[in-house]
Amino acid sequence: MTKQSKVIVITGASSGIGAASAELLAKEGNRIVLAGRRSERLQEITSSLLSKGYDAIFATTDVTSKKSVESLANAAIEEYGKIDVWINNAGLMPHSEFIKDRVEDWNRMIDVNLRGVLYGIHAALPSMRNQKSGQFINVASVAAHSVHAGGGVYSATKAGVWMISEALRQEEAAAQSNVRVTVVSPGAIATELVDNVTDRTTQQNLEKYYQQTAITPDRVAMAITEAINLPEDTAVNEIVIRPTSQG
Repeated sequence: MTKQSKVIVITGASSGIGAASAELLAKEGNRIVLAGRRSERLQEITSSLLSKGYDAIFATTDVTSKKSVESLANAAIEEYGKIDVWINNAGLMPHSEFIKDRVEDWNRMIDVNLRGVLYGIHAALPSMRNQKSGQFINVASVAAHSVHAGGGVYSATKAGVWMISEALRQEEAAAQSNVRVTVVSPGAIATELVDNVTDRTTQQNLEKYYQQTAITPDRVAMAITEAINLPEDTAVNEIVIRPTSQG
C-alpha cells in the first residue's frame, strides 16, 4: 500500500528540530507548511526544499498571537485543503535562578511554550475533528519530567505541555475523533535554545554541557517521522529522546 502524502504544519521551523523535521518529512513526500518569526530564514529553507522537488510553503507566524496562529492554519488549508499533522515545536529556554528576577524571561516562556501550544490546538483541532483524522505532535522536554536549579519556569511550561497533551489525548479518544496526540521530550539537542539564555553565567555553563553532550536535531526528526508514519489506529503517546551519554 502506497503511503499517502500528509499536510504537516511545523512551528519553530526556521532552525533546529523544526527545520530538520521539515527536511525529512518533505523528503518522504509530505507537504510541509513551515512557520516561524524569521521570514528570511523560512524563505531560505522553503526555497531549498522546492529546489529538491519537495512541496512546501511558509507562513511568518508569531505563536504568541492567536490571530497569527489562526492565519497559519488558514494558509495551510487554503494551499493544501487540510491539515493532517500539526507540530507544536516553537519553544524558548532562558534558564535562570528565581532570585535573578528575570520576569520578562518567565513571561516569554509562558507565552511561547504554553500559549503557543494552546493556540496551535485551537487553530487546528476543529478541522481535524471535521475530517475525522489528524495528529498533534507537541514538543516538550526531558525537563517536563524533572527539574533543577535555574530551570523552574522552563520545566513548569514543559510539564504543562505534557499535561495539555495528555488531556487532549483523552478527550479525542473519548470523542472517537481518530486524532492522535504525541508528546516528544528531547534531552540535549544541538539547537538554538541555549542562545535564548539571557543570564550569561547560566548560558556559558549550558553551552559547555551541550558542546560535550548534545546530539543533532535530525535524530529527533527521525523519531517524529516514525510516530507520524504509524498506522492511524495506533499512536505513540510519548517519546523521550536524549543522547546516550546524557544522565
